Amino acid sequence: MKTTAITQRLAGLGGAKWEVHLKARDMIANGADIVEMTIGEPDVPTPTDLVETATKAAHAGRTGYSDGRGEANLRTTLAAFYTKSRGRSFGADNIMCFPGTQTALFAVLMGVAAAGDEVLVGDPMYATYEGVIRATGATMVPVPLRAEAGFRLQATDLADRITPRTKAIFLNTPHNPTGAVLSRSDLEDIAALALEHDLWIISDEVYEHLVFAGADFVSPLSLPQIADRTIAVSSISKSHAAPGFRSGWCVASTEFCDALLPLSETMLFGNQPFIADMTERAVREGSTVAAGMVDRFSARANILADRLTRDTDLLVHRPDAGMFALVDTSATGLDGTAYAMDLLENAGVAVMPGASFGDSLQNWVRVALTISDNDLDKALNRIVTHAQTLKGQAA
Repeated sequence: MKTTAITQRLAGLGGAKWEVHLKARDMIANGADIVEMTIGEPDVPTPTDLVETATKAAHAGRTGYSDGRGEANLRTTLAAFYTKSRGRSFGADNIMCFPGTQTALFAVLMGVAAAGDEVLVGDPMYATYEGVIRATGATMVPVPLRAEAGFRLQATDLADRITPRTKAIFLNTPHNPTGAVLSRSDLEDIAALALEHDLWIISDEVYEHLVFAGADFVSPLSLPQIADRTIAVSSISKSHAAPGFRSGWCVASTEFCDALLPLSETMLFGNQPFIADMTERAVREGSTVAAGMVDRFSARANILADRLTRDTDLLVHRPDAGMFALVDTSATGLDGTAYAMDLLENAGVAVMPGASFGDSLQNWVRVALTISDNDLDKALNRIVTHAQTLKGQAA
């Protein structure tokens, strides 16, 4: 029996990108000593008070069906947060709640693009972006993010790829995997293109609260000229170390939310009320763990860059935000995929090949900064020894 077109469009977008990670997990299960630097999990547990809030709400009976838009208390609190942080007014009708950013992105793309359309997105990109674009039937158009521009999406590069079929520009700021943060000037240039060509702006802002010192986060929601065409998505997964609770949302015009509601109701009919109560508290009180993660991740990025610059020919791109750093493997003579596999098999360190996130990172790997300082030191010792071995082999 044949499956549907959507399954065929998504074929090949699953486990292949995670080959090194999955092999590392198999090696660990078989007793190997592997330092795992592949996945972006917060390095602290979900705060106890948030878990207790969800538990108490469940025991209090908050386990029934939700409003299709999401629970009113959460949407009102999110509207207040965005009004305060974005410099313009938002109401509860500007919010729709979903089980995590991933579900929100799927629904939003379904509401924006269709077969025959094109969606522009920076390359490299988070691993699921191609899937949520392809699922709609639209074509993903990669726009290279250049290292010399700090991996920040440039309006001139976007402009070169706009066609009559272009429907949306898909942003991720702060960016995974590069840690780049778009400036207000970057966003204003992109906004001008969106206005000129009548395009949607979709902005994944899940790392908003993990911005390092010296960088400033600006959302396209703050630009009034594109207010009616901007859709932002986020969640508490990173900011509140709660990825397993699957609580996210989108922020958009009332008209877009109204149009998306039947799709949301068809998919899932709102998020879970007891998790919504936990999320409402998380948003209202702010994160108790984000500042600590910022300090640790930025410090680890600097330790990584300083050590590899001093002791190897590997080049590190210092991130401005997030949980990851990029390492250029060109000096080893290996592309990122070959390097990552060799590093795993011969040095016991697991990192993600850059190619898992787009063609423009063929000669890079992504390194998670979410391991302990002791494990980072162990990994760096192994990476340095491995690089010296590769250099000796090349000689």
